[in-house]
Amino acid sequence: MKALHFGAGNIGKGLIGYLLNKSGYDVCFVDVNDTAVERINENHNYLLEIIDENRTVETISPVRALDGKSQDDVADAIVDADLITTSVGANNLSKIAPVLSKGLAKRVHLGKNKVDLIANENMIDASSALKEEIRKNVSEEEMDTLLSHVGFPNSAIDRLSLSEEREEGERTLVEPYYEWLIEKSGMKNPDLPLIKDATYVETLESFIERKLYIVNLGHAATAYKGFLEGYPTIQSALKNPQIEKFLKAILLESARYLIEKHNFASKEMCDFIEQTIKRFKNENISDEVTRVGRAPIRKLGANERLVKPTVELFQKGYQVENLSIAVASAFLFDYPEDEESITLQAYIHEHGIDEAIAHFTGIEESALRTKIKENYFRLQEDKTIVTSNER
Repeated sequence: MKALHFGAGNIGKGLIGYLLNKSGYDVCFVDVNDTAVERINENHNYLLEIIDENRTVETISPVRALDGKSQDDVADAIVDADLITTSVGANNLSKIAPVLSKGLAKRVHLGKNKVDLIANENMIDASSALKEEIRKNVSEEEMDTLLSHVGFPNSAIDRLSLSEEREEGERTLVEPYYEWLIEKSGMKNPDLPLIKDATYVETLESFIERKLYIVNLGHAATAYKGFLEGYPTIQSALKNPQIEKFLKAILLESARYLIEKHNFASKEMCDFIEQTIKRFKNENISDEVTRVGRAPIRKLGANERLVKPTVELFQKGYQVENLSIAVASAFLFDYPEDEESITLQAYIHEHGIDEAIAHFTGIEESALRTKIKENYFRLQEDKTIVTSNER
C-alpha cells in the first residue's frame, strides 16, 4: 500500500508518517524544502525519538520524498496512492490545491480506485477546507466528478512533535501521547485497512473543539504569557506557579463552553485539563514560546482557539476574565521573525488597539472589547515594569 503525505515537517514525520508506516504503508512525503527531501531520499528512513524517561529511538522506514515543485511527479504520485494525507499548515492548503486538482483529475480519468484525502491541520474541518480550495481550481462539472471518487474525511490530530539537529542529522522528537481522530462519514474507500492506533468516529466536532479550545488554547496562552514575562520555553514558563495557575484558570473557563455545547462531564474535562497541563510541563521537551505563539493573527480569528470560547461564554454571562487576558496577550506578541506578528503590530501602531481588536477578532460586543483592551494596557504596563527591573 502506498501513502502520499504532503508536508515532511514535524507533524508529518512525528505523527502521520509514523502511524502510516506502522500500518504497513510505504510512505512518500511531498515537500518544497530541498534539504528535507534530500535527507529522506539519502537514507530512505528517518529517526524518531520518544521524549520520555527511556528516550526510545525508532527508525521509520521505508520512506521516500518528492520535490513539491516537480508538479508532474507529484501528480503521478497522486494517481498511484492508496491514501493521501497532508500536514502543511492551514495557510498552505491553497498552495497544494492546484497539484492535487491535477493529480486527482488524472486519477479519475485513468479509472483508478476511490481514494480518501485527509488534511491534518490545526483548524476545524481542514479536509473540508482543502476540498473548497480544490474546487477553486476545477470546473463545477469536474468537481462533481471528483467528489464521486474522492473522500474528504475530516480529522483531528494531537501530538507535540519537534525536530533537533544531531551529529548524525535531523531527529524527530515526539511526546509519548498522540491522538489521530478520523471522521468515518467522509470516507470513500472502505476497503483499506484501518490506520493503526487512529480512532475512527462518527462525528468529530466535539473532539476537534475539545482539542482546539483546551490543548491549542492552553498552548497559545502559555506561549503569549511566557513571551511577555521573558521565558524562552513553555516548560520554563510553567515552572512559574503563577503562570500555571493562570493556565488552569483559562482552561477551566473554556471548559464551561465545551460542557454546555457538547455535554462533556465536568470531571472528564477536569481530568483532560490536568493531562494537558502535565503534557505541557514535560521537562524532557524544550518547546520555544516563539514557535508556539507564531501566526497570532490566525489564532485570533473569530472561530479560533482564543476568541470563540471567550465570545460564546461572554454572551451567556459566564466568567471570561482569564480568557480575555489570554486574548489581550496575543496582541502583545511582538516577535519580528514572525510575519503575522509584524503585520499585527503594524496594524496596532497605525490604527490603535481598539480597532485592532475589532478587526482581527470580529468581536461585536463593545463591553468585551473594552475588557480585552483594558487587559492589553495592563499587560503592556506590566511588561514595561519587568523590562525596567531587568535593566
